[in-house]
Amino acid sequence: MKVEIDMGVAGSAAGGATALGKPAALDLEELLATRLLVQGNSGSGKSHLLRRLLEQSAPWVQQCVIDPEGDFVTLADRFGHVVVDAQRTEAELTRIAGRIRQHRVSVVLNLEGLDVEQQMRAAAAFLGGLFDAERDHWYPMLVVVDEAQLFAPSAAGEVADEARKVSLGAMTNLMCRGRKRGLAGVIATQRLAKLAKNVAAEASNFLMGRTFLDIDMARAADLLGMDRRQAEMFRDLARGHFVALGPALSRRPLPIVIGAVETQARSSSPKLTPLPETPQDARDLIFTAGPDEESLRPPRRPAPPPPTATADILAQLARPKPAPEPAAEPVFAIIDEAERETGIETVLTEILEDPEAGFRTDAVLYQDFLVRCRIRRVPGEPLPLPAFRRRLAVARAGVDTQTADSDAWSKALALSESLPDDLQGVFLLVARAAVSALPCPSNAELARAYGTHSERRAQRLLDYFEERGLLVLRTDFHGQRILAFPDLACETAPGDPNAAAPGGLSDAAE
Repeated sequence: MKVEIDMGVAGSAAGGATALGKPAALDLEELLATRLLVQGNSGSGKSHLLRRLLEQSAPWVQQCVIDPEGDFVTLADRFGHVVVDAQRTEAELTRIAGRIRQHRVSVVLNLEGLDVEQQMRAAAAFLGGLFDAERDHWYPMLVVVDEAQLFAPSAAGEVADEARKVSLGAMTNLMCRGRKRGLAGVIATQRLAKLAKNVAAEASNFLMGRTFLDIDMARAADLLGMDRRQAEMFRDLARGHFVALGPALSRRPLPIVIGAVETQARSSSPKLTPLPETPQDARDLIFTAGPDEESLRPPRRPAPPPPTATADILAQLARPKPAPEPAAEPVFAIIDEAERETGIETVLTEILEDPEAGFRTDAVLYQDFLVRCRIRRVPGEPLPLPAFRRRLAVARAGVDTQTADSDAWSKALALSESLPDDLQGVFLLVARAAVSALPCPSNAELARAYGTHSERRAQRLLDYFEERGLLVLRTDFHGQRILAFPDLACETAPGDPNAAAPGGLSDAAE
């Protein structure tokens, strides 16, 4: 069944003037399927447009109005809307919304008197109840949300993040998934830039009123498919004049003038009224409290205590200080950090003395480390696995005390932290050779430090370090390999890449 709502008079706009023409009809059934977005600055006639839409469609479809200012409660007297005061618990609002869908009653959710965060939570609970109604109650409903930028803000504001997420989620459900549940969202906002884009983008019908900010005019022009240069027309629109576009309104941008309404809002635009004559006793009226204001006066502050005599202050200063209380004995024994570090270094040295330690996984070596620490009674908590891997990589480098205190070695340690755990030991081994001016380690030594018998894989590790910009690999005239470290300002002495590993281990190719 096709029902057309009379929104006013359509016409053509030119140079800020509008030539009135045929009636502006809105296809209600199409609106229920495609949703509507209304935009206009304060005073542009946005609330008047919503009231016209609600009055004209009241006999045909169930309605729900999310009213942050209490302007639409006057619909109750003329059209029978039930006013729901939002000063209730969220659970109660959700249950009321479910019963509303069940009994198909038009309502106005009055959020007046609540702060912004409370309004967001109440609206989210109410919309959630409408959305979660049983399938048997999915009757068509027009859900009008005035000042939608409050409930679907584009950015976090002063309200709690949880309240913003709950409210934004409810508005997203209304506009994105509400159609299958019979909910047709009609959202109105003063600022398109302050409205979440994923909420505004779900509307297929638009009514754009007067706006002045460039960002809002440009976005309105984009939504209407107009040239950016035509966006200036939105500044010239009079009160109650809008540009319509959408399958329920017009296939091309169409200026319309909203018609008259039967009900009025409780609040209206301020009107100039003449000032009364100044009474003779104006000062007495202002500075003398009335009988009803006595109870509202803040309590008087108690009188300050009398000042302390100077002699008493000097006597207090002359008193001897009380003896300090003896320090409480610690519940647990104090750990000697030097003893702990010595024990850890000893255990790591024992592990690395095993010729096969280089070919065992870190997990196996870590278990061996924990057992040895218990045997040697190393005090304190054992090292976690990441810290053990780091200490093991440093220990494998075999740095002496003099080298460990140098700035170059500190930089080498910092550079190694950017590498994966299994590559840090190999990098520190070649960095130690450069810092100490030792010959470049052979492929067999690098393979052993990496825990493999493959010399070709060790060569690829050096290529990986060079790709990362950590070192530069070069060969001298005798075929000896030299590794230069730009960040450390040093390089290794020439070394034979094919030399055998210490300990007489045989080399193996991949």
